Amino acid sequence: MDSNKNENQNQLNIELSEEIAEGTYSNLAIITHSNSEFVIDFVRIMPGVPKAKVKSRVLLTPMHAKRLLMALSDNIIKFEENFGTIKVQDDIPGLPLTFGGPTAQA
Repeated sequence: MDSNKNENQNQLNIELSEEIAEGTYSNLAIITHSNSEFVIDFVRIMPGVPKAKVKSRVLLTPMHAKRLLMALSDNIIKFEENFGTIKVQDDIPGLPLTFGGPTAQA
């Protein structure tokens, strides 16, 4: 059996439109979950603006949420190996802590 044929059958062709390729800036992620899904809302907070809008929402199964966690952790380790430790400010005032369900912020 041809090994190239097997490799081609296992490849996934992912398309990226120009609009999506531009990306959306976010400086707050609000994470909620139920027993069947995780919801990540990406928000952009602007200085001096009392209102912030969700710019993007991603829904994941628990398994895919854990895979995202592992992939993000792996990428942060690689980033810090190349560019140094990422400093995190723990005392950011005024951020919402809950939206009526279990949450975490990143």
